[in-house]
Amino acid sequence: MRSAISQRRGTAASRAGSAGRARKATKTTVKSRSTRARRAKAARTRAVNQTRTAVAQAEIASRDTGGVFGEYAERAVLIPVGVALTARDRVLSGVSDTLSNYSSGARAQAQLRRFERRGATARNRLEREVRKTRVRVERQLRQRRRKIERSVGDLEQRRDAVAKNSSDLANELANRVQDRILTLV
Repeated sequence: MRSAISQRRGTAASRAGSAGRARKATKTTVKSRSTRARRAKAARTRAVNQTRTAVAQAEIASRDTGGVFGEYAERAVLIPVGVALTARDRVLSGVSDTLSNYSSGARAQAQLRRFERRGATARNRLEREVRKTRVRVERQLRQRRRKIERSVGDLEQRRDAVAKNSSDLANELANRVQDRILTLV
């Protein structure tokens, strides 16, 4: 009987220990989530404060400008403010996108797979382009080679024709000269 009671106590103690570990793991997860949320909120707050400051500076600058330079001075102030706000928005969106893309292991793996597919696509496109270029260059070389071979063949035929004609002309001239000599003698 005693062993049954002690066995029940041991089981209850082990359940309590595993529940404690589960709570601790949950606290760690909640803590890391709250840390991320706190950091994101701080970034948003900084952005809002920077925006307010920039707007206030722009208002002060626009009030101070007047007279001849009014419109140009206002543009000169508002353009950098607009650029700064656009850059801030892009940084914030990039940070929040990065946080959302890599917030869990599954999302990080999915993003890595996307990068891998994009790299494979770029590689395949480059290989296809290289293949096309190689085929085009080989075709051009074959065409040029054929053209040169035809030209060489034509030149050889012309050379042979000139050689034959020149020998025929030389023989005819020799015969004429001989006939003339015979008529004179």
